[in-house]
Amino acid sequence: MKASLDQNKIRIGADIGGTFTDIALSVGETIYSAKVLTDQQSPENAVLDGVFRVTQQAGISLSDLDSIIHGTTLATNALIERRGAKTAFITTEGFRDVIEMRTENRFDQYDLNLKISPPLIPRQHRYPVRGRIDSEGRELQALDEYEVEKLVGKILASNFESVAIGFIHSYLNSSHEMRAMEIIQSALPDLPISVSAEVAPQMREYPRFSTVCANAYVRPRIERYLTRLEELLKEEGAVCPAYVIHSAGGLISFETAKEFPVRLIESGPAGGVNFAAELSKKFGMGKVFSFDMGGTTAKICLIDDNVPETSREFEVARSHRFKKGSGMPILIPVIEMIEIGAGGGSIAKVDDMGRLQIGPESAGSYPGPSCYQQGGQNATVTDADVVLGKIDASNFAGGTIQLSKPASVSAIECDVGGPLVLDVVTGAFGISEMVDENMTNATRVHAVESGKNIAEYVMIAFGGAAPLHAARICEKLNIKQCLIPRGAGVGSAIGFLQTPFSYESVVSNVMSLEEFDADVANNLLAELIEQAEGFVRMGTQAATSTEITAFMRYQGQGWEIPVLLPRRDFELIDYSELTRLFEESYKSYFGRTIDVLDDLEVEVVSWSVRVVAEQRATDKLNLKAGTERMLQAEHRSVFESSSGKMMECKVYERESLLAGDRIAGPAVIVEQETSTFVPRSFEAIIQDDGSILLINRFE
Repeated sequence: MKASLDQNKIRIGADIGGTFTDIALSVGETIYSAKVLTDQQSPENAVLDGVFRVTQQAGISLSDLDSIIHGTTLATNALIERRGAKTAFITTEGFRDVIEMRTENRFDQYDLNLKISPPLIPRQHRYPVRGRIDSEGRELQALDEYEVEKLVGKILASNFESVAIGFIHSYLNSSHEMRAMEIIQSALPDLPISVSAEVAPQMREYPRFSTVCANAYVRPRIERYLTRLEELLKEEGAVCPAYVIHSAGGLISFETAKEFPVRLIESGPAGGVNFAAELSKKFGMGKVFSFDMGGTTAKICLIDDNVPETSREFEVARSHRFKKGSGMPILIPVIEMIEIGAGGGSIAKVDDMGRLQIGPESAGSYPGPSCYQQGGQNATVTDADVVLGKIDASNFAGGTIQLSKPASVSAIECDVGGPLVLDVVTGAFGISEMVDENMTNATRVHAVESGKNIAEYVMIAFGGAAPLHAARICEKLNIKQCLIPRGAGVGSAIGFLQTPFSYESVVSNVMSLEEFDADVANNLLAELIEQAEGFVRMGTQAATSTEITAFMRYQGQGWEIPVLLPRRDFELIDYSELTRLFEESYKSYFGRTIDVLDDLEVEVVSWSVRVVAEQRATDKLNLKAGTERMLQAEHRSVFESSSGKMMECKVYERESLLAGDRIAGPAVIVEQETSTFVPRSFEAIIQDDGSILLINRFE
């Protein structure tokens, strides 16, 4: 095995998306990249194809690699498409139907025909057993081990591929869960078993049960995939260690990912957010938001003071895409972002009321947009960009994929132009404008819900489609500046290369501050620190930093807020200091504490420890103002929204531009994985690191 990640010189980041698989190779300070269509049946083949391409570009072999860092959407897709393992769920008697009853909240109270997605595990595959732990962690009824032993025969007879175990209050006392696992494992040693006390040791039984069931459901598939990928890479000569990026934006080993695959659900997008956070740090930007638009979805995340918003819970596989509560709750640390069905492959259609709709359905990598000529017949955002001249059909993905403009014209005329009686250019503009408006609205709502003014932020745009649409979205949001980083087309994969090893452990243990026991808190945190450091040490021996958060509330409130704690030893922190820290955090969220609640006790509900491996300091740069100089340019006709017509537009090769070059729009700056459209109201300035700064000249 080669050196640990913090010492590596040659690294590969591989990001599997719904349409493209992005590969980035770092050799010292040089980045090589490739973009290949995702192989939906065997995604490891696309990874290998991309790895071969970038190593060939760099003139190295796979044996020269020091590490491989991977992100994948396989766990997410398995949950959304219900293509996971046949799973049994063992739970406390009387709680068999928790994952079906959910919280009994209606996510759309006025929909009389409301349909809720069925649980991952049907009722006949859920098995209750006697045994009970109370809310204080005390055993009220012993576990019926004979019942658990009888379940072994049922598991064998029904050919279950995976087992989830979730008992009431196991986050306080996991003895029943661990004993049940021991009994089954002794009889079936090769069967994957997930227990909620290890996967999500937090209070509230429905999200905890939902999380452990999701982990068990995707675990066999992820184990097989990661094992296949490891074997293929070794066969081709890559003997270096491989790691996976998790949903909170850190790295974990393949072994950890196989055991807790539910932590990979937001794997790829988290790398993109890290990419944007690193850029905000480099340029000293206090308020930025990442805009990641690929082939299938667009993701937006707010980043304040170089730190992305995070959460302990999110939803996956929503039956109603924008309706909170319609999906499966997953209790894992995750970067807080919104994701909408707005990518290059998003399908355009006219509904029964004559309205133009974009997505969330996507043409994906196969059959893909019509212009891919792989059997796709639907008009998509990519087809619109081809018709509008933003994409050069003969030079897509650096010329590796030949597009057909006539196919795009035909699809738009059939799906949009005909039904709405529009010419093909106007129909294409309608598609582009609608998808931009969808992303604008999602960004605006997300900012408002977070209590932020989005106009104060700088956009950092990356992903294959984002640089084409970024400026128009900035116009709609009244944002003055947008940064398009070098390698934007494979931004998430580059973000993988900048990601440190980290792990966050969370556990619930309700503790009133008036009865606060420093010894109990210290012992609990010591266990969490040991657990988190153990996962980090599996990948690196670099120095680490530790962040401790208490999730607190007024007694009787339904939800908690995070309170960052200044130290791990509570012997010197008394009731009044913890109360002060809570009130400061409460005011930052809600503007004030609530006087009527002054007599209520404050309590800690959950504790979190995040251990992060330290990395070298980021090089600082200042934004350049730039100067104009005579530049060689080609020309092509591109649609300009401010004029409402096709205009002659200058086209520049990004590699030919130098730091300080200033380009007035309209212009297109092309590179291998994407193109940046600079509208007439913007100018582009090339920065010292090769980033493109778009500035709205009329703001």
